[in-house]
Amino acid sequence: MLTDNCARLKQRLYLAAGIFFVALGALGMFLPVLPTTPLLILAAAMFMRSSDRLHRWLMGHDIFGPFIRNYRLYRAIPRRTKIDSLAFLWLTIGYSVIFAVNSLWIRILLLLVAIGVSWHLVKLKTLTPAMQEEIDRREAALANQPKIPESSPYPSEVQLC
Repeated sequence: MLTDNCARLKQRLYLAAGIFFVALGALGMFLPVLPTTPLLILAAAMFMRSSDRLHRWLMGHDIFGPFIRNYRLYRAIPRRTKIDSLAFLWLTIGYSVIFAVNSLWIRILLLLVAIGVSWHLVKLKTLTPAMQEEIDRREAALANQPKIPESSPYPSEVQLC
C-alpha cells in the first residue's frame, strides 16, 4: 500500500515538474535569459517517467519537438534560431541597459549575461541539412519500432520513498 502511494506521488511530482519545465521552456522562447532547449529536455525526462502521452506530445510537438531532437542528437540548432536568439537577446538586454536600468553594476551584470549567452549560442553547432536528414531518418525508424514494455530492463530511477 505504501509503495503504491509512493509510486503515485512520484508520478505526480514528475508530471508537475514536466508541466513546469514546458512552461519555463515556452517562456524561454521569448525571454533571452531562460534557456529553452535544456528546459524542454528536462520536461521530456519528467514526462518519460510520468506520462507516456505527454512525452509523445512534447516530442512530436511542431515547435518544441525539434528543439529536443536536434539537441539530443547533434547538440546543434538551426542557423535561423541562432540569429533570431542573438538578435532578440541583444535587443532586449540593450534596451534594458540603456533605458530601464540606472545602476552601473546591474548594467555590467546584464552585459556579462548577454556575452555569456551569446558565447554559448555561437559555440553550439549549426544544424546542417545533412544533420536534419539524419534526424528525420532516426525519427522515422523509431516510429516504426514497437514500444518498450512497462517492465523495462533499464535501471529504475532514484527512489524517493
